[in-house]
Amino acid sequence: MNDSFFQLPDNKRNKIINAGFRVFSQYTYKKSPMSEIAAEAGISKSLLFYYFKNKKELYLYLCRYSVEVTQQAMIEQNCYDNEDFFDVFLSGLKVKVQLMKSYPELSVFQLKAYYEKDKELRPEINRLIGQYSGFENQADSLGLKKEKFADGLDLEMMYKDMYYASEGYLWEKLQNNDIDPDKMEKDFVRMIGFWRKLYSRNNNEE
Repeated sequence: MNDSFFQLPDNKRNKIINAGFRVFSQYTYKKSPMSEIAAEAGISKSLLFYYFKNKKELYLYLCRYSVEVTQQAMIEQNCYDNEDFFDVFLSGLKVKVQLMKSYPELSVFQLKAYYEKDKELRPEINRLIGQYSGFENQADSLGLKKEKFADGLDLEMMYKDMYYASEGYLWEKLQNNDIDPDKMEKDFVRMIGFWRKLYSRNNNEE
């Protein structure tokens, strides 16, 4: 990767990053054309290859960048300082909504990358994104303790229910170009309130 990429003005660098997020979100890795990324970024294909020697280098950079910017935002918003699972989950959703202002398709890109099947990329994707995705890797940091939930509840199924529902909501809003951060946050607050009543131990014992 050419260091000159990091010397670009923020707006030009982010334009390339967002173009990559969008194209890789629309196609599989192999079917994502560098020419389309370059065109959307407003640069020539040769200049894109000047910054990144090949498609794999760009893709893995975007994987790494998406994780770094998300984790930094989570830390800045003190998302992991709360021990309540529902509050932590809501904080994470709010961070995603805020990040959509600067990187509209970052969340969709991460989801697509997590399920990317290209054998050449899979080990690197697992290293970069896998550690922050999936039930097994999130249980401890999210405060998923059985004693706080209804008896007999399958915590993994609960987590998947909430995860896929929230990602589907973000996907629908993005596809309809209906990005209203304030409304989205209110919707997420309502969704978390519903899940809290449905799954938490105290509410099920009343």
